[in-house]
Amino acid sequence: MSYQKLQGKQVASVTPSDTDNFQYDTQENRGAVLYVGTGGALRVLTANGDDVTFTNVADGSFIPIQCVRVYDTNTTASDILGIW
Repeated sequence: MSYQKLQGKQVASVTPSDTDNFQYDTQENRGAVLYVGTGGALRVLTANGDDVTFTNVADGSFIPIQCVRVYDTNTTASDILGIW
């Protein structure tokens, strides 16, 4: 079994928004893996266009899905970082 190593070259704070995608490195990939500092519910838009809500996300969790937006509505988690 092979394992993918998660590595990023850039990190930025993510501000939840119901209308705007956050900025990401468009030259190498589309979307960012998320780190959630303070847990709760996390509603995201994936790079493939799926609107998904992760419930009961624990403090200090990584969300290993390429995301392009964190919605303000239905997100209670905070201290969110995008890694790409």
